[in-house]
Amino acid sequence: MYYIFEVIAKEGHSIDEYAISWLEASALIQRSPGAQGTRLHRKIGDDRRALAIATWDSKASRDAASLMGGEEVKAIIESQADIVTVQFVGEFEAPAWEVLPNRG
Repeated sequence: MYYIFEVIAKEGHSIDEYAISWLEASALIQRSPGAQGTRLHRKIGDDRRALAIATWDSKASRDAASLMGGEEVKAIIESQADIVTVQFVGEFEAPAWEVLPNRG
């Protein structure tokens, strides 16, 4: 499953500033059972916006990690409140349909 949110840097800040803390928090979160990686996608033409996508083996694993996130992750996230706003996009299942290029 995919946990997706948009990050918007406040005026005078950039996603690069946020990315430092995002990497730190993500490294801690990825120690959780079921974690399958995170990605931060910069919006083309806008250095103040990014889309964050965390991949999990299941919603239950992601929910459990949220509950166990710990004070360290919470403190990292809270430290970014003056730099960015975070807008939750949603939780999505792994693709039910997929078309990939034939590289054969």
